[in-house]
Amino acid sequence: MADTEKFFQHIEEGYTTKGDFITMGAGMLDGETVKNALVKVPLKTLNRHGLIAGATGTGKTKTLQVIAENLSDKGIPVLLMDLKGDLSGIAQPSPGHPKIDERHEKIGIPFKPSGFPVEILTLSEQDGVRLRATVSEFGPVLLSRILDLTVTQEGIVAVVFKYCDDNKLPLLDLKDFKKVLQYATGEGKKEFQAQYGRISTSSTGTILRKIIELEQQGAELFFGETSFDVEDLVRIDENGRGYINIIRLTDIQDRPKLFSTFMLSLLAEIYATFPEQGDSDRPELILFIDEAHLIFKEASKALLDQIESIVKLIRSKGIGLYFVTQNPTDVPDDVLAQLGLKVQHALRAFTAKDRKAIKLTAENYPDSEFYDTKEVLTSLGIGEALISALDEKGRPTPLAATLLRAPMSRMDVLTDSELKEVINTSKLVKKYNEDIDRESAYEVLNEKIEKAQKEAEKEKERKTTSSRRTSTRRKSTRMNPVVKVLTSATFIRGVLGVLKKVIR
Repeated sequence: MADTEKFFQHIEEGYTTKGDFITMGAGMLDGETVKNALVKVPLKTLNRHGLIAGATGTGKTKTLQVIAENLSDKGIPVLLMDLKGDLSGIAQPSPGHPKIDERHEKIGIPFKPSGFPVEILTLSEQDGVRLRATVSEFGPVLLSRILDLTVTQEGIVAVVFKYCDDNKLPLLDLKDFKKVLQYATGEGKKEFQAQYGRISTSSTGTILRKIIELEQQGAELFFGETSFDVEDLVRIDENGRGYINIIRLTDIQDRPKLFSTFMLSLLAEIYATFPEQGDSDRPELILFIDEAHLIFKEASKALLDQIESIVKLIRSKGIGLYFVTQNPTDVPDDVLAQLGLKVQHALRAFTAKDRKAIKLTAENYPDSEFYDTKEVLTSLGIGEALISALDEKGRPTPLAATLLRAPMSRMDVLTDSELKEVINTSKLVKKYNEDIDRESAYEVLNEKIEKAQKEAEKEKERKTTSSRRTSTRRKSTRMNPVVKVLTSATFIRGVLGVLKKVIR
């Protein structure tokens, strides 16, 4: 049996699936595509998370696009983090190209240009559906993790939340939280100390500084109302295709704190909201996190632990997380170990550090009789990748160098007019883009402080008036020295007169 026939059989057996699946492309041997040796990933295992890695310009974004399109076609909603601003074209069909036709002829599957249902979301003031969450929804533990607080400071945050719960004070945005924190060591110091114990001003000062640092990265736009309902991420259009939700993040690339804050909040909310699915035949939602190193770059140990915990647990809710980054080493080992589907584009060996990274990357993939993995990693072309997935029984599939299929949608951004049309026809924009600033902890405490100050002024005024009256009364009972003399004389004269009468 020729090597090509043996390889074809190897791929067919390794990637056979009884259930529904998405097709990534066709296997390659010695740099040549083996037509119809299709590399397929079962929908059943797509909630086991994944990785798309590779050097700049090797096709990571297009791979993300291909997977998102095929999921949408299967009725599975998708959420994309678009940090480079080049994913909005998914809403429009591909114009086609002879090279695309040539590629699909080699793979052995037809090419069908298509646009997909898209929702544009935003964390900032860019056009799109505004994503927000209240401080109360974030909770004391998550907020403490984001702010990287000490155990003592975490305790103060917990007390602030408890005080607001006990007194029915809504914690909606960061100004609410700051106000309660200031109140705890200011006007409300005695109240807090009586109910919850003494709170250190130095600790509250540190927490306030960290909140200000978060605000400087734009977090004040994220915290507030109307809160985004994660159920709106799993919508299906009238044709049965899942919505592809694209979060525009082009203006927060230099604000990793805000990005990781949002991501952790979103994952925690999804985990808390979605029901347990167990071992279902298809995922509920797939999230793609582009430029994933931004999440981990400046994350504290506590924050990393939180992310790792959610990654481990969230797949039971039918949620798949896919990290897109340049090198697998950008992702912590404990997270990397949880990833079932790995799509590895080419890596470049320009330095000793690069060669070391390639060696480590090769060790993440199963051995293959058909490939020298380290060599293949440096020889892959654009739109080619090494793939290892999980079969329906959760076992790693054979390693396959793959010629990837082309995106069915446009490999470019929407024009301004096209983007405007998508946003103007969105039902979610109308639902979430109204600014609401209802009475919350900030306003209630300001009113309470103002009322207390007025009461204090009235009490001061009452005491002043009372003091004046007392002073006047005291003044009126004192005798002028002259009067005292005259009175004394009159008294003496009276006494003497009586005495004279007695003597007579």
